[in-house]
Amino acid sequence: MIDLLLIGATRFLVGGGAQWVGCEPAPRQRIYFANHGSHLDTLLIWAALPRPLRGRTHPVAAADYWGGEGALGRIARHTLKAVLVRRNGGAHADPLEPLRATLAQGESLIIFPEGTRGTERLPGPFKSGLWRLAREFPAVELVPVYLENPGRAFPKGAVIPVPIACATRFGAPMRLGPEEPKEVFLARARAAVSELAG
Repeated sequence: MIDLLLIGATRFLVGGGAQWVGCEPAPRQRIYFANHGSHLDTLLIWAALPRPLRGRTHPVAAADYWGGEGALGRIARHTLKAVLVRRNGGAHADPLEPLRATLAQGESLIIFPEGTRGTERLPGPFKSGLWRLAREFPAVELVPVYLENPGRAFPKGAVIPVPIACATRFGAPMRLGPEEPKEVFLARARAAVSELAG
C-alpha cells in the first residue's frame, strides 16, 4: 500500500513518465545506473518499473542517511527494500559487499555511479564501483538511465518537491568489454547516460 502511495505522489507532483528508448522492461537481472541530482532519483526509477520488476530491483542508498529508525529508514528498508551501504565503514570495510550479495541472489540494483548528488545537467565522473560489479557479474545487464529535472523539482535542502515535470529514460543495455580498461569503461558508461539527455 505504501509503495502505491509513493508512486502516486511522485507521479502527481513531478510526472516521472518512463521512456524506454533502448530497451524494454523485462524480467532480466540488471544494474540500472543513472545520473544523480536529487533524493527523488530513486523513486523516479523505481516508479517507472512495472510492479513485478520493482519487487526484485533494489536501490542502493547510504546507510548514514537512509538507515535510521525514522520514516525515511522504514521506507528505505521495508518499501523500497534498499541495499544500504556504509560510506564510512572503516579501512577494511568494502562498501560493495552488500551489492555483491544482492546480485548473487539474482536480484537487480539501482545505483548512482557519481556517488553523490550533482548540480549539473549531465553526470559527473563515475566512481569505480560500476566497473567492479560489471567485471564480477558479467551476465548482468547494465542499463543506463537519464533522469531529467529531478534536481530542479527537489533541490538540495527542499522539504517538498516543486511541481516540475521529470522524465526517466532507459537506454540500451551495455556490458564490460573483454579486457576493457576501467577508465575507458567508466567514460563509456557516463557517455551512455549523457546521450539520453538529448
